[in-house]
Amino acid sequence: MKRDFSLLQDREFDLLVCGGGIYGAWTAYDAALRGLKVAIVDQGDWANATSSASTKLVHGGLRYLESGDFKLVQKALAERGMLLQAAPHRVWPLRFGVPVYADSRIGSLRLKLGLTLYDFMAGRTNPEMRHRHFSRKHFAALFPMINPTALKRGFTYPDAQTDDARLVLELIAGAMTAGAVCVNYCKVTDFCETNGKVDGARIQDMHQSGAGEIRARQVVNATGQWTAVSAQGKKWCRLAKGVHLVMPGILHDEALLLTAKSDGRVFFIIPWYGVTLLGTTDTDYLGDLDNVVVEESDIRYLLAAVNDYLGTAWTKAEIIGKYAGLRVLNQSSPSTVAASPSTVSRDWELRTTDNGVHNSIGGKLTSARQDAACIVDTICAQLGCYAACATNGKAFPWAPQHNFSDWVVTINARATRLGIDAESTKWLIRRHGTRVTEILHSIQVTPGLANRIVSFLPFIVADLLFCARTEMVVHLEDLLRRRMPMLILSQLSRNDLQQLAAKVADIMGWDDAAVSREVEYCYRRWSVL
Repeated sequence: MKRDFSLLQDREFDLLVCGGGIYGAWTAYDAALRGLKVAIVDQGDWANATSSASTKLVHGGLRYLESGDFKLVQKALAERGMLLQAAPHRVWPLRFGVPVYADSRIGSLRLKLGLTLYDFMAGRTNPEMRHRHFSRKHFAALFPMINPTALKRGFTYPDAQTDDARLVLELIAGAMTAGAVCVNYCKVTDFCETNGKVDGARIQDMHQSGAGEIRARQVVNATGQWTAVSAQGKKWCRLAKGVHLVMPGILHDEALLLTAKSDGRVFFIIPWYGVTLLGTTDTDYLGDLDNVVVEESDIRYLLAAVNDYLGTAWTKAEIIGKYAGLRVLNQSSPSTVAASPSTVSRDWELRTTDNGVHNSIGGKLTSARQDAACIVDTICAQLGCYAACATNGKAFPWAPQHNFSDWVVTINARATRLGIDAESTKWLIRRHGTRVTEILHSIQVTPGLANRIVSFLPFIVADLLFCARTEMVVHLEDLLRRRMPMLILSQLSRNDLQQLAAKVADIMGWDDAAVSREVEYCYRRWSVL
């Protein structure tokens, strides 16, 4: 993956996609697979906003059953099943525990009925993908970190997990392989119109000096929260802030779905890269779109909510990292405006303005592929092209072509011979799929690259260098927040950042001054202190 701004210039495209999050990436990938000439740009890095600030789940949305949003749940469960098959390296199963206490808002009978319906809608007969019931004793043994006082029983049910930023990156890589021109740090400054219809855009290279115009027969706006900047967008979109805290690791292969006793909202405790994600909040947002931050009130809410369940309370001092993102909610009716953010549907809609720009509004990470297919269907109809969607069930760009389990055994054996620890190997496979063989080859040449970067996280030096060299990294933040999310998974000092920047300086072409700028930005932006 190489960034080349010049590829956008002096060409006409069938489709320009503005926004490199999950919706933009799926749209570009789908359209390129159908044979369209596609360009996708983002003013920042790929997945630099909401699409790297999610709860990292590919799920049906169990809680939406309570609000009767069965269509959305069915849609998301279908996508979950497809992605588990098409991208086993990118999307993996994760079971969730749900404790039932004497004072739980939803009792055992309602929960049992809801989980049974969830299983039925998923349409799977595999016992591993169905819910289970546990006695108080057995559930407490399964989740020893929770307070057993007043615990009555518990359930577990299946969903799935991913690394959201790398999901987007793999789709961008797939779009490029299919012929799309993909450029990050490229800002659309204005649209070009002929006879009142958009037929291109003025673009600015945000990395190196440069500007130009791009011609496109169709334009899709998939910029997420930035859609709400315009007067029209404000009518369409409602923004809700979601916050996650990174806490010490207390879970391994299963997660917890809990309900905040203060307001009844669902939140999660999830294992991820050996630590724990705690989240999320769901509050209306009217602030700066370019500076969405975790506030003290967010921290107090999440810690209070989780400490109602933990046997040993977490404190603010134990926070390892934090991040915040904005959900775009489809504000389609007066009732939506009045409702609390957590009760507003996460469904999606495509709206086309008078000048012909197609705007993607709302949606979910899990169901973004289906929605993108609808976008591209609309584009193709406008262009008189009737190629069918090819993304449903298609193996992901970095998925092995043969039996996944057998392939994993082979990779594990080779990694063990090279001195890579088992946990790091597991995450190398999940992060890179078939490209892991290139990383293993680099370790074979230079054995020291098998070492972990920091002892408690499953990232090795070879991974760092590979990402810097091959994954369209522009800034240190791209590398350490989205390619390998160390900035939120560990408390890196200035000296730590300096050492990491020095390792990739030659690859990135950074002199001492550039290294200092990159380090200082990351430290100021991501330090939890």
